[in-house]
Parts: sequence; structure tokens; C-alpha cells
Amino acid sequence: MTVTGIDITEDLIRDLLREQQPDLADRPLKLGALGWDNQVWRLGDDLAVRMPWATESADALLRKEHAWLPLLAPHLPLPIPVPQRLGEPSERFPRPWLVTTWVPGEPADRAPATRPAEAAVTLARFLTALHRPAPDGAPAGRDRGGPLAETAQRFTEALASATELGLIRDPEAVRAVWEDAAAAPDWAGPRLWLHGDLHPANILTANGTFSGVIDFGDLFAGDPACDLAAAWILLPDGAADLFHETYRPGPDTATLRRARGWAVLRALAGIHIGDAGVHGRPGGKPTWGPPAHAALARLTAAVHR
Repeated sequence: MTVTGIDITEDLIRDLLREQQPDLADRPLKLGALGWDNQVWRLGDDLAVRMPWATESADALLRKEHAWLPLLAPHLPLPIPVPQRLGEPSERFPRPWLVTTWVPGEPADRAPATRPAEAAVTLARFLTALHRPAPDGAPAGRDRGGPLAETAQRFTEALASATELGLIRDPEAVRAVWEDAAAAPDWAGPRLWLHGDLHPANILTANGTFSGVIDFGDLFAGDPACDLAAAWILLPDGAADLFHETYRPGPDTATLRRARGWAVLRALAGIHIGDAGVHGRPGGKPTWGPPAHAALARLTAAVHR
């Protein structure tokens, strides 16, 4: 993370609203979350302000959401943050910013889904609706969605580091899952719309099941296996089969193999981020560790049988 040098405060956001969106300037405002790319501030009961702060790429991600999410949202069965206003760079704040709808719920890294069947069906129906062929001008993925074999160095480094830290009990089982996935045939179908970043902090829960999906900064078009990894990352034990039965069209064997590989990569990332949070290192989030370890256990269970 590279935190911007600009101090983002309530006063700053209120000044920006007065300058560019004065009809919203008097609404209650409070910090909601500190994400990798953006801070999210709740604006009244039904809106949020997304302010880029931690990465240089955040500006482009916000503009991408503003361009595409209003077209996708009406087709989706779960609420997502729909852009309403785009704030332009100014002397007061030299970066774009975004006003979106507020999506209620608790992030799944803090409140995991506890109703397996309902969560599996809800997630499968959401991804079935999202995974439609994308137009020619749809964005490409930043570091995902291409052939899984291209991530070999990232996987090797992440596994070696986690093993050295004592965070992985059976690295060879993890390697076996990823190598099988990397050897699977590549996606030969159309480029489909993908969320691209379905980890527990980006999906919300209520009453034990999924209630909303947030942070579409990595929205892109490509291989659906990248999103289908969510079956192992987000769902409780024993729910993946129902997810795959509900998702349409039913994923073929090669797609499921690739999805397991993407899930391994996401689990390793979550394990590192969780460990960094436990030890107070920059960018760490301790709530990411438990779901990532649980996901890796699900992924390697077949290897141990």
C-alpha cells in the first residue's frame, strides 16, 4: 500500500461536496472503511463517498466503476454500490472521487455466512447473472483472468513465504492443487463480465447469508474461473457442490480445476494479509486469516484423501 499524502478528513469531503455536489453537502458523514485503494465514507442513510487514498491506480478504478456499474446493476440479484455522481479533480483534491449507493450488511470476513444452502444458491445466482458476455470495450484484468500458468512465480513466492512463516502445514498438498489447475485447458469461451476480487471483505452478509457485493474496482472481462474460486473462499464447508449445481451454465471440469487454482492464490494472499494484521505490519487485516486458512483446508482436503 502507498498511502496518499493528502489527509482525507470529514472536513475535506464536505468541502468537496459543497464545491461539486452542494445538494449532498449537509448530509451526515462518517468513515465506513479503509480499503486497499479507497476510503469509504457513509453519506446519510443511502449513499457513500469513495475517496482514493492508498494506490495510484485507484483513480482509474473509480472511473471504471462509474462507466460500467450502472449498466450491470439492474441485471444483478444482489445490491451493489451503484455510482451516482463523479467528483472531478480540483485544487482542493487533485484526484477523482465517487458518490455511490450505500450497500448495508457486514463484511463476510467479520460475519461469515452461516446458512450454507442459502448462501450457495445466492452466490450462484449472483454470478450467473453477472457472468454475461462483455462488449469489446470491456476492461481487462490487472493481474488475473489470463492463463493460470502465468501466475507461477507469484504462486511459488507466496507459498514459499507462507511456509517459511509456519503458516502452511502441508505445502506439497497446496502445490498439487495449484499445479493441477495450471495444467487445465485454458478458457475458450467468450469474455464474461467478472467481479475479479471476490474475497470475504468484498461480500456482505445479513442473517447468515449474502446480502450484497461491493468494491468492483477490479471489474473486468475474462475467464469465469477467476470468480468461481469464490465457492471455496466464501462458502461454509460442504456448500460448494450446491453452488456448482445452481450456477448456470454448469461449469465444466477444466473450469473447476482452474477455479481451484485461483482460489489457492486468493487463500495464500489472505493468509499473508491476516498474518500481517496479527503482527501489526502495514496493510495487515487480522480478520482475513481465518477464512483464508479455512479455504485452503477445503481446497487441499481431496489431496489428503
